[in-house]
Amino acid sequence: MITGSACWSTALQRGMTERVIDGRTFYTFAEMPETIYDVLAQAAAAHPGSIAIVDDDGTSYTFARLLELTDGMAAYLAHRYGVGEGDRVGMLLGASIEFCAIYFACSKIGAVVVPFSTKYREKEIVQLLIHAELKVLLTDAHDARRAGEAIHAVDTVELCDPSLEGFRFAGALEPLPAPTRAGGLASPAVMMYTSGTTSMSKAVVLTNLNVVHAALVYQRLMGTTEFDRTVIPVPIYHVTGLIALLTQFVYAGACIYLHRRFDARRLLECVHDENITYLHASPTAFEKLLPLRDEFPELPSLRALLSGSSYEPVPKMRAFHAWLPACAFQVVYGLTETASPALLFPFDSPTSIYAGATGKPFPGVEACIVDDEGNEVETGVVGELLLRGSCITPGYFNCEKTALNADGWLATGDMGYADALGMVWVVDRKKDMINRGGEKVWCSCLEETLCALSGVCEACVAGIPDELYGEVPVAAIVPEPDADLTEEGIIAAMRERVAGFEVPEHVIFADYIPQTVGDKPNRAAVRAAVLEQKGMIAR
Repeated sequence: MITGSACWSTALQRGMTERVIDGRTFYTFAEMPETIYDVLAQAAAAHPGSIAIVDDDGTSYTFARLLELTDGMAAYLAHRYGVGEGDRVGMLLGASIEFCAIYFACSKIGAVVVPFSTKYREKEIVQLLIHAELKVLLTDAHDARRAGEAIHAVDTVELCDPSLEGFRFAGALEPLPAPTRAGGLASPAVMMYTSGTTSMSKAVVLTNLNVVHAALVYQRLMGTTEFDRTVIPVPIYHVTGLIALLTQFVYAGACIYLHRRFDARRLLECVHDENITYLHASPTAFEKLLPLRDEFPELPSLRALLSGSSYEPVPKMRAFHAWLPACAFQVVYGLTETASPALLFPFDSPTSIYAGATGKPFPGVEACIVDDEGNEVETGVVGELLLRGSCITPGYFNCEKTALNADGWLATGDMGYADALGMVWVVDRKKDMINRGGEKVWCSCLEETLCALSGVCEACVAGIPDELYGEVPVAAIVPEPDADLTEEGIIAAMRERVAGFEVPEHVIFADYIPQTVGDKPNRAAVRAAVLEQKGMIAR
């Protein structure tokens, strides 16, 4: 077992101790905000006139104004809809001041906020809206149209008023009696659906402890201060946007720019013009920035880049180091079930001897790697990664499947190994591992090798059925501009670099790698594309 507190210096863990919360012992902060709302209230008290949010349209909101809008929204939800402790309030909204205020407002009255992906279409989201058992759904006309008839699965829906300037929920601007504050560290605060297919999505319940600990431990290890500035370039309704960025930066009293949609050039213009210091995004988002490096040769304000959500190839990290040598590039690993943070690479990854490793457990997190029987494996042996600790969900909502085993461990479904110093390498999703005639092929490792080939911009590996071996690896590749790549050439190059059983059986070329709604490579789509292009029938 790897204990996060043993992996980091005591200076980074000052004020952290074991605490008993709701009958369980957690390693967390001795003094911390009791709720997500308290995170904002404390920041507004300390930095009332500082800019907290710059909305997508450029409107700035101070911490004092954000707190005022939050208090108004909390009063409106309690007065208009009778929302109280334990009720679930749905949000079908993109990154906006309304999203931020509703998030903190629900916490003030002890309600559970349920952010939904605005990428889903009608048939995808309807079952989630039914499952969530919402008291009210808050949305806008654009996202309501995208969801179509699905929003009628909720009895009470309110659309914001597009005619209003600034904050678009008029009820929050009315003078109403202040509601009773509710909730504590053990109270459920956020419910988020996992990013698998909607038929398999689970509603992850996160407590105030989970979210607040996650935000504080990010701030502590990343050294975030009131002088930092960030952009949220990922969906704000996922754990990275909601907790690793929004909640952390509000806690630090720092400034956040909101972009409703990802635009690589606009993002880099914002970094350059607004002196952004900190970017946390997905490998896909970072990949889209690299082609623009010649237009933005210097971004001197940037000090930290964090990449999460899926595997970040080392060649890409080294390309960022060549572009921005004074800026640290770190890898972070987490799940919806971990409120974002689980493992963090403690150094600048592209210049480290450990480049390619995933990281060490955050303080407050324990990690264990086990075999198929649940027994801990030896150092260096691949097994399934288990996690437990202060930011780990206590369970799922309305689900027969339990999140944690009897000892409090969360089975991540990810395969990895560790060294004697607690450094963990996550090599693949358990379900994505390819078993070629008894030999294990790890997709992310194979993608790493493919991306190192000259002319390869991106790569995604998947398994397809094979009569002789059961399944074999195949790959989809995005070539660099003007690269002269062939399937035969890629296969020949791979034969010189990997074991014979790892060489892709087929290679196809594509303009882009398809992504899931969670910004992860869509291996199922790659598998289907290979089968279609090669004239094979999926079995």
